[in-house]
Amino acid sequence: MHVSNAPGQSYTIKVQGYPSEGEFMADMASFARALRLGSVFDGSKMQIDEAFGKSVTSSILRSGSEFVVIDSAAGSTPKRVIQLAAAPSVRDGRMYLPVTQACRMFSLWLGRSVRYDSGANKIDASLAGRSMPGGGRIGVLPARESASSTDNKPPSSSYIPIQPGAGSSVAGKTTVNDIRVETLANGVVIRFSASGSKRPASFLRPDKQGTAYLTIEDVQGDPKGLARTFQGGVVKSVNPVSLGNGAMQFNIALDTAAFVVKSSSFRYDASNNDYVVSIMSDVDVDAIHRTEKERLIQARLSHDIDKWKLDAVVIDAGHGGKDPGAIGTRGTREKDVVLNVALDLGRFIKQKWPDVKVIYTRKDDRFIPLKERGKIANRYGGKLFISIHCNAIAGDRKEKVRGPEVYILGPHKTDSALKVAMLENSVITEEENYKESYKGFSDEYLIMSSMAQSAFAMQSTELAQAVLGRFDRRGSTISNGVRQAGFMVLWTPSMPSILVETGYLSNPSEEKMLRDRKSQTSIAWAIFQGLQQYRSSYESRMMASGYTK
Repeated sequence: MHVSNAPGQSYTIKVQGYPSEGEFMADMASFARALRLGSVFDGSKMQIDEAFGKSVTSSILRSGSEFVVIDSAAGSTPKRVIQLAAAPSVRDGRMYLPVTQACRMFSLWLGRSVRYDSGANKIDASLAGRSMPGGGRIGVLPARESASSTDNKPPSSSYIPIQPGAGSSVAGKTTVNDIRVETLANGVVIRFSASGSKRPASFLRPDKQGTAYLTIEDVQGDPKGLARTFQGGVVKSVNPVSLGNGAMQFNIALDTAAFVVKSSSFRYDASNNDYVVSIMSDVDVDAIHRTEKERLIQARLSHDIDKWKLDAVVIDAGHGGKDPGAIGTRGTREKDVVLNVALDLGRFIKQKWPDVKVIYTRKDDRFIPLKERGKIANRYGGKLFISIHCNAIAGDRKEKVRGPEVYILGPHKTDSALKVAMLENSVITEEENYKESYKGFSDEYLIMSSMAQSAFAMQSTELAQAVLGRFDRRGSTISNGVRQAGFMVLWTPSMPSILVETGYLSNPSEEKMLRDRKSQTSIAWAIFQGLQQYRSSYESRMMASGYTK
């Protein structure tokens, strides 16, 4: 790493790490030390302080969580949340993060240029002009530093500080009301129109995938209502994300396949109370030959086909090993029932869909921690996640309550949904050091995870309804509908995910059905038919959108 503190003042220092699947994994303690920042790591959580001994702000990273919390030591400023594209991992007692994401985190946090040059395998950090403790807000950049950027130039941050009494003439809460894109001859201007006083904001220039990030603190707005999609221009979409603690991040996707981004900049327009992002391109779209357009469009379609192709299904048989799950009155163990159903379901998928890869979280009687199940799904590129379980209740109603249920991730809306989630989540007590491993899995984390899963909410709901509909057609039982609750096993997978409760082992007649081998195969077939219905509908939509094979 080459670090510039001031004109004529710089130093070079090594950052430890290791290569992994084409990406350099940076040791976060080593990275922080190279920037002259202090850090403390307890095995799962790392706190990096902005100055040794006299911390102004701190960043807090947790293993397995892509959310970084920025806090002040004295509580003088509101907390901020930064969402990364990858979560930190722990290896041999040290925390690691892909170097590109580490650079992004430090850029957004410190408001300084921290970039990685993959060709030279070098990190460049410009810390010139940083405010000292008590000397103002960290991360204020001169306007000239936010002038331009290309793929080979640093992704830096332009930070708008709030001075006492500064801001627009409109007092009260600040709300982003509208997003407008104005097309120019040599680019576009994106205006984020707000009401209320001016708020701190930071801008991260486009990454290699062509996505730029605008983050505004202490602001409100309707992410769904503000989302924008565009056709035929340099801006493909603007997608707002609520980061928590009042912050909103706007992900600006640029069409770098058809346009060359010459520069990007960010400013605050006080006269209109607009946060303004300018994207400049020296490409005349009208001058591109039609054949070249067709080639680029086809290339993008081919890329998207691979990205959205339903080619891998993850099947998760609940419980296992030392965790038997629910146990019926006749001694039927949930872990045995669901393993048979999972293996049968995988067999049907392999027989009927030879082009689809089947991934099992377990294929035998072994214990797999809840956190690891979702990681397996992500690691092997799953496109759907199906977790299979059996239900049970105690008390006088146990002989009356019966029927399958299908759940998606979200805050529970009924007491019964909460009880089912608590029953399935109780398995964490079987894991070693479970209090340490799951201490970050709070209500706040459920909200953040639900927000992250919201991108798949429609698909998860459609999948759940399709599977449940096939249970109803079996005619042997009555389903209890699609529900949502905070199942930990659904928190981690980055794909449409459902949890299937095949029936109640606490009900004697349903236990008899669930322990029967033919019934287990019938349940697996019903789930597969639901998957088949979902896949048919999904691929029809892709075809209608132009995603042809």
